[in-house]
Amino acid sequence: MQVVLGMGCDRNTPLETLEQVVNTSLQQLKLDHSAVKAVATIDKKSDEVALLALAKKYNWPLQFFSATQLATVEVPNPSEVVMKYMGTPAVAEAAALLAANTDLNDLMIEKNKYRGHDGKNATVSVVRLNNESN
Repeated sequence: MQVVLGMGCDRNTPLETLEQVVNTSLQQLKLDHSAVKAVATIDKKSDEVALLALAKKYNWPLQFFSATQLATVEVPNPSEVVMKYMGTPAVAEAAALLAANTDLNDLMIEKNKYRGHDGKNATVSVVRLNNESN
């Protein structure tokens, strides 16, 4: 099985925090890093150092979407806070669904939030790639 990770995080979240939420999510699905086909997020995170480092470390393509694009996607967990700061009701779920070119039927992990030891938050959503979207 191949998956796409949708990710969101606080500004300057450390790589360790991102890896922790990714690893927990993949373990929950009994998958390893090789199952990840891409990582997707909002374009406002295109300079997020840890996110860039994560994609580079695992050789995962990184896709960015605008708030306008993300806002068109139906998600189960819209957030007023995300809307206030990012201009879209969701980042992780919407980005993963857009990158996988699929809908909620392939959403395996909705919105796994993790707060690192430094108090920074990271969120990951996991979407299964189906044959039509490969």
